[in-house]
Amino acid sequence: MIEIIFTRSYEKQAKKFFKANPELKSQYAKVLKLLAVKPQHPSLRLHKLKGKFQDLHSISVNYSHRIIIKFLIKENTIIPISVNKHDQIY
Repeated sequence: MIEIIFTRSYEKQAKKFFKANPELKSQYAKVLKLLAVKPQHPSLRLHKLKGKFQDLHSISVNYSHRIIIKFLIKENTIIPISVNKHDQIY
């Protein structure tokens, strides 16, 4: 099982995100559960980012919303960095 570590800055950002998108809370929770169990699951659409985000990965909450994550595979740890609409993250 993968450990997901939430930073204070991410928790603040997620709180704002859910205030604007309360309908996504249950879908987001399902995504995190799946991420902890099987990060490579196809429904997460996990992919490595490029450019200024080259050290990070992205997963999908749904078609429009993404979570940017930092993988520390060696330690079986994932640290969410950002959650927002696709266009606002990139």
